[in-house]
Amino acid sequence: MPRRAGAGDHPPVKPGITLKLFLAILAASAVAAIAMAVATRMSFESGFLGYLNQVDGERLELLTGRLAQEYRKRGGWDFIRNDYRQLREMAIPEQPVQRLALLDAARRPVVGNPGLADDAAVRPIVVDERVVGWVARSPYRRLTSAADVAFQQEQRRSAWIIAALAVVLAAALALVLARAFLLPLKRVAQATHRLAAGAYDTRVAVRSRDEVGQLGADFNELARALEKNEQLRRRFIADVSHELRTPLAVARAEIEAIEDGVRPLTRESLGSLKHEVGALGKLVEDLYQLSLADVGALAYRKERVDVAEVARETVEAFGERLSERDIRVEADLHGADAFADGDRLAQAFRNLLENSLRYTDAGGRLRIGVRSAAGRVAVEFEDSAPGVPADSLPHLFERFYRVEGSRSRAHGGAGLGLAIVRSIVEAHGGEIAARASPLGGLAVSISLPGLA
Repeated sequence: MPRRAGAGDHPPVKPGITLKLFLAILAASAVAAIAMAVATRMSFESGFLGYLNQVDGERLELLTGRLAQEYRKRGGWDFIRNDYRQLREMAIPEQPVQRLALLDAARRPVVGNPGLADDAAVRPIVVDERVVGWVARSPYRRLTSAADVAFQQEQRRSAWIIAALAVVLAAALALVLARAFLLPLKRVAQATHRLAAGAYDTRVAVRSRDEVGQLGADFNELARALEKNEQLRRRFIADVSHELRTPLAVARAEIEAIEDGVRPLTRESLGSLKHEVGALGKLVEDLYQLSLADVGALAYRKERVDVAEVARETVEAFGERLSERDIRVEADLHGADAFADGDRLAQAFRNLLENSLRYTDAGGRLRIGVRSAAGRVAVEFEDSAPGVPADSLPHLFERFYRVEGSRSRAHGGAGLGLAIVRSIVEAHGGEIAARASPLGGLAVSISLPGLA
């Protein structure tokens, strides 16, 4: 039966990347060292034999001179014919006879080895400007002298010792380089494990500008983004919980008061309940719209629309509510066509009007402008006091963000209206910004791609 894995069993340890890199550098260095040793050995053997043959060539010139002198004295080659000992003694230094040969003027053998190879070194023997013979010597093909052989063996040993030392040095260098190269990667790997465990404040030190340094910088950007998203997620959940809790608590208190008989069931009590239910419905609808925008599922049916006409119709729909708060509207609307979803633009304009109605003091002013310029459609919403602090302007389009003080929760709303406006504008390829209004309140500028 197969043995079951027990608690004491451990998975096989796989070699780490440090060991792999070390072995790779060491293997490459060892191959290079061995190849260098072999190449050095072959080069030395070939060069040493060539050196010996060159020295032999110089000695052959001296032997040629001696033979020429003896020929002049003796008048021929009979004195040395088949006298191997005498030919060897005349060589400088003495050489084996099988490497030497003396030929007459017709290249017939006189003494020495008659079967010399074709690559043998041949020198003419000249007496009174006449070639009287030839002397030849076979080249070295291998070392025969004990001293030469010993020298060659010593060089071989030296080459292998140098190769071994090179491998040892390469091993030490490979270990240092492997650790140095992989230390930043190990830091990133460890930081990644901490990040995966939820420590979004993890950062790595960036000490270089190479690929590893860029990896560390990218990791830090990722960690910052995750940390920010986690903060936004927690704040979003807290804000949603708070916004849902308030109308639910009010509605629950109203219902309990009616049940206990503290408050009679009248049109006013039902109206209060209806108002809280409406607030809940508006919050849920806004959250639903934002969730659709986040996943790219918010439907847009774009066509050629007149942005000024959309703004005019939206303002007319708010006419009664604006009159109730005695807010005077100044509209400067000029025809400006854009490829857009008219219903979504109307939704954005309604949210901007709701924002102005909620936060502008009674008896104030609202100025709305639409115009076309440089291929863009510019939309302006400017209201009167109270204004928005300068440090709050960059955050107005964030979800659940509300300015403390005059524009606070006391005025109602969940802080999602302007976030929805930004989502709609960006879905149309536009830009939105907030600034202080010259009327004393808030100015919201929208820029949309226009049509010629």
